[in-house]
Amino acid sequence: MRAVVQRVSSARVTVAGEITGEIASGLLVLLGIAQGDTESDVDWLAQKIAALRIFEDDAGKMNRSVVDVAGDALVVSQFTLLASTAKGTRPSFNAAAAPALAIPLYEKFVQQLSATLGRPVATGRFGAMMDVALVNAGPVTLVIDSRVRE
Repeated sequence: MRAVVQRVSSARVTVAGEITGEIASGLLVLLGIAQGDTESDVDWLAQKIAALRIFEDDAGKMNRSVVDVAGDALVVSQFTLLASTAKGTRPSFNAAAAPALAIPLYEKFVQQLSATLGRPVATGRFGAMMDVALVNAGPVTLVIDSRVRE
């Protein structure tokens, strides 16, 4: 499971002109689910993201988590995070999980993050063509992979 986590002052996802998820200050999480990912990956990644200390404290240091600052979260599925460009210039997405595996894990991730934050998490629409708009605060952008677990 791979996530691109961005600290944002606002973010919104739109599908066919309809806003499906929108947040103010918090985290935008682009989430890619790989073949072989399990609920263990979901649990680890949701906890890791919720605990990331990437928001500033009173001294201006990145020392607070999204939980500490009562921030929001927007989770958007993005299978292209699992792309391989090892052969040529056309990406291969063979490592991405099929929808039958990915959808339940995506939904579990959203539920787990919501439970950790203590409030609903905004989302896109799995498998849809989405437009994502954001204001990256900082900018702060991290890539986290549950198979590396750094």
